[in-house]
Amino acid sequence: MFFRNLTLFRFPASISFADIDERLRETALKPVGPLELSSRGFIPPFGNAAEGDDVAYMHQIERSIWLAVGGEDRLLPSAVVNDQLQKKIAEFETRNGRKPGGKMRRQLKDELVTDLLPRAFVRPVRTDALVDLKHHVIAIDTSSKKSAEAVVSQVREALGSFPALPLNAEVATGTLLTGWLAGDALPAGLSLGEECELRDPGDSGAVVKLQGMELAGEEIETHLESGKQVTRLALKLDDHVSFVLGDDLVIRKFKLLDGAVEQLESSDRDDIRAELDARFALMAAEFDRLFSVLEPVLKLSKAG
Repeated sequence: MFFRNLTLFRFPASISFADIDERLRETALKPVGPLELSSRGFIPPFGNAAEGDDVAYMHQIERSIWLAVGGEDRLLPSAVVNDQLQKKIAEFETRNGRKPGGKMRRQLKDELVTDLLPRAFVRPVRTDALVDLKHHVIAIDTSSKKSAEAVVSQVREALGSFPALPLNAEVATGTLLTGWLAGDALPAGLSLGEECELRDPGDSGAVVKLQGMELAGEEIETHLESGKQVTRLALKLDDHVSFVLGDDLVIRKFKLLDGAVEQLESSDRDDIRAELDARFALMAAEFDRLFSVLEPVLKLSKAG
C-alpha cells in the first residue's frame, strides 16, 4: 500500500478526530441498491486483512490517520442503453403509427434504465486518504480534483463539519518550477528528476512533455528562452522519494525509492496486516518529510 498521487486539502487545527472511528462506522459503505447507480462509504483500510467483529474503520500511527472510502458502481454502458432504447422506439412507432415525442422518449428511457439496472455488473472502487494531524492536511490518493473532493465530502458527512480547502500557495508555483528548471537553487534535499511538462503561455498554448532524460541542455534552454513555463516537474527528495509536482499543487507519481523501501526489506513480518501497517508508517513518515520541505518554499497557506 503506497499512494501514487496526492491531492492535498488543508483543514483547521481545531478539527477533532477523537471519535472518528465510530463516526466512520456510522457512514460505512452500504451495498449499491438494485435501482442505484452507485454507493459510497467508508471501509476498513486493511481491507481483506481486517478480521473480527470489531473491525477498525481507521488506522492511526502517531499523528497520521489512514482512511479508505469504498464504493460500488453499476456498469450500464450508454451504448447498451441507446441500443435498447432504439428498439423500444421502433416498437412504439410500429404499435402507434407515429414517433414518440420528447416526453415519451424520456419515459421510455427511464423505464429501460429501471429494467436494466438490477442486472448490471457492479464494480468495486476504493480511494485512500492520509490525514496528517501535524500539518493539518488530508492527502488523497488521486490526481482528480473531483474524486478528491468526493472523499472530503465523505469525511465532512462523517464528522458533521470538515471545512477543508484545496491547498493554496502564496507564490506563483509555475514560476518557481520554471526557475528550478532554469538553474535556480533548489531547497535542501531536493534535486531534479527526469521528467517535465512545459506550456506556452501565449494563445497557442503549445505543450511539450519530456521524459526519461536529464533536465538540462540545449533543448531545455530553447524552450525556456521561448517563454514556456513549467507546469509539471519531476523531483527527488534525497534518495527516498520521487514525485512530479504540478503548478496545480497536485503531487503525481509519488514513489518511495530504495533509500526508504530498504527499511521494509530489513524487517521480518509474517502477515499481511503487519506488512500494510509498516508500509503506511513508512509512507506517512516520508510524506511528513516531503511536506516539511515544500511548505516553506511554496508558502502554503493555512486553513485557519
